[in-house]
Amino acid sequence: QVHLVESGGGLVQAGGSLRLSCAASGRTISTYAMGWFRQAPGKEREFVAATTWSGGVTYTYYADSVKGRFTASRDGAKNAVYLQMNRLKPEDTAVYYCAAGPSAVGGPDRFFPRDWGQGTQVTVSS
Repeated sequence: QVHLVESGGGLVQAGGSLRLSCAASGRTISTYAMGWFRQAPGKEREFVAATTWSGGVTYTYYADSVKGRFTASRDGAKNAVYLQMNRLKPEDTAVYYCAAGPSAVGGPDRFFPRDWGQGTQVTVSS
């Protein structure tokens, strides 16, 4: 089991930026797919981004709604993953969750998280 703790959420104006961090412990993330999901009030949890590694190649996937604005990355030495969010919009307001699961080469539909963080609130004001 991987223990995940998110940080970096907050209140930002539309057009601004935030960087979320997710610190992992318990196991190294090097062989895991690591991703981000979000859940807005009254809505289902949705996929945001994920990185997975296979055969020396890192694959990164994004939801269409965040492509070109969000960047997911991982730091194996720190056992952490990050989500850089730029040009934020009010519709990005949600609780953001870090997630870990088996390798997900092939796309978001192949990502089945087994471990979740507690979430961090991101609020974008208009």
